[in-house]
Amino acid sequence: MENYSIAIGFDHLDWKSLINGRNHNPRPLPLPAPQPPTSLTPGPRATALNNIFTTALSHIIHTCSYVNFATCFPTPAKHAEHVLQHVWKQIVGGIEEKTRREFEDILVEKDVVNGLNELERLVGTARARKEGGGKGVLPAEPPHTLPPQSLYLAHLAPYLTSTQAQLEAELQAVQAENEQFAKGIEGQREEVEKLVSGLEIVITDLEGANSVMEGVGVGGEIKREALEVESELGSRVRGSRL
Repeated sequence: MENYSIAIGFDHLDWKSLINGRNHNPRPLPLPAPQPPTSLTPGPRATALNNIFTTALSHIIHTCSYVNFATCFPTPAKHAEHVLQHVWKQIVGGIEEKTRREFEDILVEKDVVNGLNELERLVGTARARKEGGGKGVLPAEPPHTLPPQSLYLAHLAPYLTSTQAQLEAELQAVQAENEQFAKGIEGQREEVEKLVSGLEIVITDLEGANSVMEGVGVGGEIKREALEVESELGSRVRGSRL
């Protein structure tokens, strides 16, 4: 059976006094002094350090469960389980509280958050200089120091960029189609103008032929047909111009 160092010395406790409520040390554990507020915002590395500490402490507290603690004191666990549970809660809570307090004291004393933020800045500077060919390019501000507007604009930038590129491509396609339509309309206009010019030439020839026929004295029937053809061609020309 595994024994835990946390339980050393409890064999000498006066369990009868504990059961009767007459503990030799009835004073409650002192509350920790409130920590002064800090203006530093933890960066990615400081946040990761805090997460690692919290995970490790939670694992330790979970390992020191009441079942493991009770195996070290079988007699109190059998005859005064509620008292033993109370003692276990005080010990585990005191360890967790003291560990967290000492961790926070170390962070403040060693200025860990500021140091890790500075390390983050130096790493970013080195990375930017490496990508820029060592020309002393400085990185932008650390993300955890940016205002909310800059953060959500940075998240939207890729989507807006892709959308803008898509819209520009669609606009270019529409412009190309409009150019093709314009060329087609211009070609049709030129074709209509050629047809009108040809009709005008035909009308001129018919008018000349009519004049010749009048001078020769051709009968009225041929003259009438020529006038009808001339009138029909004239109406077509006028309709095409409209």
